Amino acid sequence: MSYERKLDEFNRRVETGSKVEAADWMPDDYRRGVLKFIEMHANSEIMGALPERECLPKAPTLKRKMSLAAKIQDEIGHAQLLYRVAEDLGKSRTAMYEDLLAGKSKFHNVFHYPVHHWGDVAVIGWLIDGAALVTQAALLDSSYAPYTRVLKRICSEEQLHLRHGEHITLQLASGTDYQREMFQDALNRWWLPIIHFFGPRSNVAKDLLLRWKVKTRTNEDLRQEFLDRYVPKVTELGFSFPTPVPRPEGNSWVVADEDIDWAPLDAIKKNQGPETERRLGLRRAVYDSHRWVREALSEPAVHAA
Repeated sequence: MSYERKLDEFNRRVETGSKVEAADWMPDDYRRGVLKFIEMHANSEIMGALPERECLPKAPTLKRKMSLAAKIQDEIGHAQLLYRVAEDLGKSRTAMYEDLLAGKSKFHNVFHYPVHHWGDVAVIGWLIDGAALVTQAALLDSSYAPYTRVLKRICSEEQLHLRHGEHITLQLASGTDYQREMFQDALNRWWLPIIHFFGPRSNVAKDLLLRWKVKTRTNEDLRQEFLDRYVPKVTELGFSFPTPVPRPEGNSWVVADEDIDWAPLDAIKKNQGPETERRLGLRRAVYDSHRWVREALSEPAVHAA
């Protein structure tokens, strides 16, 4: 069968809702695009553990510390699951991790920013994990079947993370003036990165992942769902939004494109975020200090006589 016929058949299958398995024939652009997409997701999970790990000493009680540690452990597990799925597309886990450490691959914008206090844990657990769930739920119908299967487990665990963040938020919101100020301060710093989380307006005509239904919804559609779901909840708790301030429009909450400052995201795309180099440095240090374990495991077993 010619390449053109294979491509036509592949496009027809995707268009009619069929799923693509790792062993199926697929266009090189599809393979590269899905690999890059899942690799970034895996990178984001493993780098996303660092901001919350930095908040462990700030936990107000032992119970909070234990629950946050369990969440961090889940995020590392998600990364390993995703790297395993990506490996089937032709790139080893070692190569993906080393590209991350070398700054050759990307991870989500929100994990390039600093944390200051326990209010950050509330915003990360409630609003940032809420944004992640909006995007991941849309990917449950992705055309790449191995990704959708692993996402079912990830999304179920992220729901628990969301409840964890929501519970901390409600405790701060109903607490002292200082506790409320902690959440408001965190919201002021994180709001623009959360808006950036979904990315700029999608170019539907040029986005191959949308065409091949790896992604099922546009960036602006996902951002709108997040705003409609969470802005009323934040407002009900008595907190206010910094720029870009959402405004009511009919039954929706809208953030105008012209109000969004994209310059910080442009810097992060170049791996020049506020915490990018320090966090990658931490990952490099851990990778180097555990090199002996990888080398020991790579040696053949020696049996005693």
